[in-house]
Amino acid sequence: MRTTTILIVVIVAVVLWLISIYNSLIRLKNRVDEAWSDIDVQLKRRYDLIPNLVETVKGYASHEKELFTKVTEARSRAMQAGSLHDKAEAENMLSNTLKSLFAVAENYPQLRASENFAKLQDELSDTENKIQAARRFYNGMVRDFNTKIQVFPNNIIAGTLGFKSREFFEIEEAKERENIKVQF
Repeated sequence: MRTTTILIVVIVAVVLWLISIYNSLIRLKNRVDEAWSDIDVQLKRRYDLIPNLVETVKGYASHEKELFTKVTEARSRAMQAGSLHDKAEAENMLSNTLKSLFAVAENYPQLRASENFAKLQDELSDTENKIQAARRFYNGMVRDFNTKIQVFPNNIIAGTLGFKSREFFEIEEAKERENIKVQF
């Protein structure tokens, strides 16, 4: 009788421990998904600002059609990117084309003085800051999730239940680590 009781207590303890690990993995997975959603919201905001910005610059620099095409293509590619790696690459390309757009805009004093352009510039700068904050939050959540599924004995349970490591949303080295300068 005593052995049976001990065996039941051990089995219940193991089951509760497994449930605890499973629930903590689910919580972290959901936090990673939520963090990605935050990035997605900010990227959508950025995508919505770009056509307005391009149209404003077009009014002053209509002969820069190749640049406008590049910005539009980069925006489209970023919006359609599937995997996290493709998304990061596309976002880096979009950032570089936006830098080119702002560099061209510096040649037009009337554009720099435009209230509409200044407002768009401020909104884009604010959006870039929010994207950066969302990236940091997402990467922190991914770090916590990946650590949780890689430590023993969680790795055995996570592997059995099909939990996979998530990728970090990394930025391009060197160039992208610099702040986007939108001074006019």
